[in-house]
Amino acid sequence: MASGQVSKRVKFKSSVKDPGTPGRLFLTLERLMFKPNSPNSATKLNMEFRFVKNHKYTKEGSNKAPMLNLTSSQGVSYIFEFESYDDLHVCKECVGKALSKTGETPKPIDTSEVPSEQPSTEELLLRMNMLRENGELQKLHMRFVSDGILTEAEFWATRKKLLGGNFSKKSKQRTGLKSFVLSDTKPSTDGRTNKVTFTLTPEIVREVFAEKPAVHQAYLNLVPRKMSERDFWSKYCRAEYLHHAKNANAGAAAAAEAAEDEELALFLKPDDILASETRRKIRCVDPTLDMEADEGDDYTHLPDHGIVRDGSKEITESQHEHYRRTLSQELNRHAAVVLQGTPIDEEQLKDTQTVAEALKLSKQGQNASNEETDMNTNQDRLSRISKMIEIDDLQASSDLPLAPLSIKDPRDYFDSQQATALKNSRDTSIGNDPVKRILSAEESYASLRDSISHVKTTGLINPIITPEAAVKVLSVLTHNISSTKYDIGKNHGLSFLDTLPNTSKEELLYHWTSLQELLRHYWSSYPITTAYLYTKVSRLKDAMSKIDSQLQELKESVQSDLRHQVTLLVRPMQQAIEAAMQHHDAELQKRSARSGERSNGYT
Repeated sequence: MASGQVSKRVKFKSSVKDPGTPGRLFLTLERLMFKPNSPNSATKLNMEFRFVKNHKYTKEGSNKAPMLNLTSSQGVSYIFEFESYDDLHVCKECVGKALSKTGETPKPIDTSEVPSEQPSTEELLLRMNMLRENGELQKLHMRFVSDGILTEAEFWATRKKLLGGNFSKKSKQRTGLKSFVLSDTKPSTDGRTNKVTFTLTPEIVREVFAEKPAVHQAYLNLVPRKMSERDFWSKYCRAEYLHHAKNANAGAAAAAEAAEDEELALFLKPDDILASETRRKIRCVDPTLDMEADEGDDYTHLPDHGIVRDGSKEITESQHEHYRRTLSQELNRHAAVVLQGTPIDEEQLKDTQTVAEALKLSKQGQNASNEETDMNTNQDRLSRISKMIEIDDLQASSDLPLAPLSIKDPRDYFDSQQATALKNSRDTSIGNDPVKRILSAEESYASLRDSISHVKTTGLINPIITPEAAVKVLSVLTHNISSTKYDIGKNHGLSFLDTLPNTSKEELLYHWTSLQELLRHYWSSYPITTAYLYTKVSRLKDAMSKIDSQLQELKESVQSDLRHQVTLLVRPMQQAIEAAMQHHDAELQKRSARSGERSNGYT
């Protein structure tokens, strides 16, 4: 590199499997240029090294052709294949010096292989079983993976659902709470003594904690610091026994014991956590409702409606009302918990402490989401209220000087409008002569006869359809009639594919499935942001071009009477290929335009 420039004979490639364009590579410390040997070739390159992101090269002795891969800042790869490894080393040294001069020298990568995720042994066995059971999938695998169009990881990446469905037959859906009330378990007695026994299981404890947040919070605060778990549940069962007592003085007895035992009072008093949650939900309700609309449905204030009660008992019950729970409250709370679901899996139902800790973690996440929801709901509520508030001086006047429109029969309205329009048209004139709109039958017939005579002599200046299009339509219709007139009535359930020879039919279906596979990978690779995607798109484009030529050969190989129908079947596939090619060319033009503006890319 004494003269400051290196020149070597190379082949410029867009991908590793591309045969390449032979030409000459010129390297300096500032830029690189490629000039093809053929003057008619449009593949030219003129790029500054400051736009090169990194470079890769093949190791000597790896049984691979000596290649140098330069990746631009836009993710485009420029691959050069040399005649010998000596030429590669000289150019690699020059590229390293040029990149070190620009101050953007990354560490060279020894291999150009794209890292792929190693599948597990179980997944490999599933892949082998799927290929063995599905012949069509096996053909696609042999065609694309064996030929190097797709890698193993790319081929199976689009079939993760098929593999995932066989990994585990266990349902991932969490089991919800049962609809019947487990916490409302009746105590058992032995019949001889007054001993009452409650049975608590981890499932019942989970429901108790979910339906009664105050009990859950008391468990976390008291057990095991202030009392044992046995004492805690003994007090809870005592409170439940008092709540479900059917005697008339149950409320008074619960109030008396709550006054003596503060810890027992935690289970007898109303749940403050539930009350705050209820208030939060009430605040989320839109208050702008017309309550007077339902006033007519209220019959309780009318005579002979409702239940007559003696007020003497109500005074006694109201003194201890907050120590009593109604059945409707328990059922409503249980229904709310069932609909909400359980955040605890069955595996966590080991002991009471595990259930309490798991429910605590789930409540923390719910509280954070509830706070965010409350803020959004409050903002929506305020905006709705502000929109519904009427300001008198900003309202439009209600006494508008307009007559109400009352149309009994719509035909009268439209007839009157038509008569008005006709009258106005009669009043208009062209020059000094008024326009005459009413013609007699003789005048109309004479005008039509003159028009027909004029068409016969001069012909139609602007025909309805061009002769070329008319001939094409006529030929297609004639061909369809001639090819199908002998098949009418023979077999209604027979499709056109069944009339083709077996070899042509299988080949057509094979091309269809192959093209669908290629198009799926092709369109999922856009936008091209890395050199790996650029190389992948180039491989897919070459494979689709090959299928396009094979489809053209298939159309020419079938019989003449079947060629038209085969053309109709092949046309959607060729249109899909053409759309992909056009998109690829458009992307190359955009990239070339950007590269030309920055002196980086094709020119």
